Amino acid sequence: MSNLLPAIEIETAPNPTHAVIWMHGLGADGNDFVPVVPELGLPTTPAIRFVFPNAPAIPVTCNGGYVMPAWYDILSLDDAGRQADEAGIWKSCEAVRALIARENARGIPSDRIVLAGFSQGGAIAYTTALTHPETLAGVIALSTYIPSTALIAKHVAPANAATPIFAAHGTEDGVVPLALGTRARDHLTAQGQPVAWHTYRMAHSVCMEEIADIGGWLKERLQ
Repeated sequence: MSNLLPAIEIETAPNPTHAVIWMHGLGADGNDFVPVVPELGLPTTPAIRFVFPNAPAIPVTCNGGYVMPAWYDILSLDDAGRQADEAGIWKSCEAVRALIARENARGIPSDRIVLAGFSQGGAIAYTTALTHPETLAGVIALSTYIPSTALIAKHVAPANAATPIFAAHGTEDGVVPLALGTRARDHLTAQGQPVAWHTYRMAHSVCMEEIADIGGWLKERLQ
């Protein structure tokens, strides 16, 4: 596992028995959501390890080829969807699977691991979870979308067909339009996936009400 993504780790108490692997958005890094952990209102038991990996820096076509931290290349943007590099998506999914495997090796089984992500990181959380061969504890998908339903259909994993999802979006999001979030929600619910859907009056960001709701959802999932 020498090629693991670099990551920041925070443990809510010694000897964690659960884990949350949380992917940042385009152009950000693993530090982005570290301040959220103490705001979640989580108890000291069970102890949770939060892992915040850093995406590699790659040229992003939709941003004029500018090199920035990104989970995959986005070829074009419009309100109807995203044209994304599927090979890049899959490469990032495999990198997240390596982080899952490390948690497994450290004594945390997959069914005690939640994948979380914001924006492009949420797209990776969705895709990795729905194609992962072992059941996960849940998915937190924030201000995000499904970048390729075809890719998921090709590699879909029955083990996560009933994995609970917390999905949230800002009603005033001008970066990832709300319509993309609701499209992902509708696709998942049509497949029978349990989705807890939340909207908040905010732009492409997070808010305290949302953080409190995530904390409540995590308490239920990680008991």
